[in-house]
Amino acid sequence: MIAPSFFAAVAAVAIIHATAWPMTGHGKIDNATLVIRDGKIASVEAGGAPPADAQVIDAKGATLTPGLMNAATQLGLVETGQADETNDMATTNATLGAAFDVTYALNANSVLLPVARADGLTRAVSYLSGSGVVPFTGQAAVIDLNDTPDIVDQPRAAVYAQVGSASLSGAGGSRAGQWQLLRNALSDARDALKLKDAKPVREQQALARVLDGTVPLVIMAQRESDIRQAIALAKDYGIRVVVMGADEAWRCADALAAAHIAVVLDPMDNLPISFDQIGARLDNAARLDKAGVKLAFYSSGNPIYLSYNAGLGMREAAGLAVANGMDYDHALAAVTRNPAEIFGIANHYGTLAPGMDADLVLWDGDPLEPSSAPLKVFVKGVEAPLVTRQTELRDRYYPAPKPGELPAEYRK
Repeated sequence: MIAPSFFAAVAAVAIIHATAWPMTGHGKIDNATLVIRDGKIASVEAGGAPPADAQVIDAKGATLTPGLMNAATQLGLVETGQADETNDMATTNATLGAAFDVTYALNANSVLLPVARADGLTRAVSYLSGSGVVPFTGQAAVIDLNDTPDIVDQPRAAVYAQVGSASLSGAGGSRAGQWQLLRNALSDARDALKLKDAKPVREQQALARVLDGTVPLVIMAQRESDIRQAIALAKDYGIRVVVMGADEAWRCADALAAAHIAVVLDPMDNLPISFDQIGARLDNAARLDKAGVKLAFYSSGNPIYLSYNAGLGMREAAGLAVANGMDYDHALAAVTRNPAEIFGIANHYGTLAPGMDADLVLWDGDPLEPSSAPLKVFVKGVEAPLVTRQTELRDRYYPAPKPGELPAEYRK
């Protein structure tokens, strides 16, 4: 059983009578007309007339947003967590650390990609969770949930490092060791790059892109003390740091904002999984947002599953952030524009603006409400099917009731 491929592209598509959230900083547009041409957004305006050659879709007031972007997944890396042959998220090889590159393992045929796409996800960060050189886990990529073998949008989009209780053993049992190893690696790379005719090793070449500001260093940390160390590291080395996890970030929200450090978090985290997360609370996102910290969201599935329900879970998490005090449009930005800016693809993705990739979703309700679902999903101007292998299996083994018949769960 194979899910259908993408529908054929047409010359132009016009979506009319939409309630559009362009995410360009000017609020929503009622009665919007958005035109797609050649895979790009050609225009978006209130009450615009559709071009004569366009296929017209009447939104009838439905909400239109950019395609969603999950800022922390392992899509394309993990198919079934308990099957080692489908799990490429980490290595113990002692020669691979900061240079460990996710792009070599990404599987464009993963059956989890169509599911995420049918939930409104059209871009995602796919990152590695461990390497043989502590505290680094490797280089992440931004993936494009199209229907071709080439799903890499931005290779080597960031270098990741992990500090805290989850990786203490690799640093000899002390987080002080983790921070010193991280600083030593950055200093060694910086010194090697200063030497005339230097030929940095691969690890140093990866860190050179952090040191020159090409990509951010994403530090996975939860405890306030570690987050403050990340702030100090950014200042001491003059690099762009992003903190991921950050359950106790609310304790130092003003310091993060002053340092212009973005945070990638799961708004569902409210119970400690470890002693690093004693301060976890549901209004973490709202407090950070109020302080002026740029946020991007993911949903971790109780810090285990980062590939399953990557679209639906993240929408639910963003809705929970709103329920706990975050502004609605800011939460929507955290799953569209903000991750695009953080990971270097904002020049072509993340907003509904002319010239941007036509990645967009038309919703049957509030996109941050779990009971809502996409009516239409477009990736680079091509309409994607909402039918997946999973929906076909559902329909095969759990058929809809016949007229006048009770649903299966009520039938004896």
